[in-house]
Amino acid sequence: MSSESGINFFERYLTVWVLLCIGAGIGLGSIAGDQIHVLSDWNVSTVNVPVAILVWLMIYPMMVQIDFSSIKYVSKNWKGLGLTVVVNWLIKPFTMALFAYVFFYLLYEAWITPEQAEQYLAGAILLGAAPCTAMVFVWSYLTKGDANYTLVQVSVNDLILLVAFIPIIGGLFAAFDIEVVTQNGELGIPYKALVTSVVTFVVIPLLAGYASNRILIKRKGEDWFKNVFLARLRPISISALLTTLILLFAFQGQKILDQPLTIVLIAIPLTLQTYFIFFISWYTGKALKLKHQVCAPAAMIGASNFFELAVAVAIVLFGLDSGASLTTVVGVLIEVPVMLSLVKFANRRVY
Repeated sequence: MSSESGINFFERYLTVWVLLCIGAGIGLGSIAGDQIHVLSDWNVSTVNVPVAILVWLMIYPMMVQIDFSSIKYVSKNWKGLGLTVVVNWLIKPFTMALFAYVFFYLLYEAWITPEQAEQYLAGAILLGAAPCTAMVFVWSYLTKGDANYTLVQVSVNDLILLVAFIPIIGGLFAAFDIEVVTQNGELGIPYKALVTSVVTFVVIPLLAGYASNRILIKRKGEDWFKNVFLARLRPISISALLTTLILLFAFQGQKILDQPLTIVLIAIPLTLQTYFIFFISWYTGKALKLKHQVCAPAAMIGASNFFELAVAVAIVLFGLDSGASLTTVVGVLIEVPVMLSLVKFANRRVY
């Protein structure tokens, strides 16, 4: 059985669908012209309503899998969990920012403007501060990871995200002088918008998902929940993601046509960062003598991104047609092929 056989049809070809969405979005933007801005102007507070609905459809199917009662098993694999926490929250956000700064501000200085560099750096920071929540279940399965450990890992990660995401984003934005135009037209670190984003795209779906998890398992049983309910949700999540990408590229299309190498330029530091974080986690886990079924998912969760959250927050802070939003979308584009290459690496080195 190939390592890709555990991924469903949508997920296995996610990169293909993203590429098709690029074409569809660019075509839609060309046909609709300025009329498409009706969607970007449909906001409540700092949240774009169409995007909020789509992001909810993306994130809820992931959050409904979380079982916080699993946290009682933390002590069983505390070394692996400690590795996950350190890499995800003390290393990854800062190395992502460093990689992005070196490429966008220094190496790419001849090809992109300072304004573009700032936008791309902002998008990279959002990706780096949002470690994987859902797809790590897939990567763990493909690397024969411990399912119970992965559940604990994701549950703890989500709890940390609630309190760490905003300070990390705010601190890195301040460190690199990234400023956002607030609703009253002033420049500053958008803490209100960040709080709104976390509540809208993490807290509410997390609470709704947890409540659904408990109620449905109690009423229908765990087997029905996993094999029927979750199976029905997974295509909805991917479809909502792809619809969001079509909207994004409808706004980004002209930029991409004018600068076709932009996506490649953005993808290079994001890809290097993914491999860098994976190998730090993998070889540290090996040094700690972690079992393969713990080490593999520990390395995978750090390498992968909660790109749904990053996309949503980029749209809230910078807009649908921003360079920051484009960067988070490129994160989606590289996710599956890069992670599958790491799955193959891990499976060849079972120890």
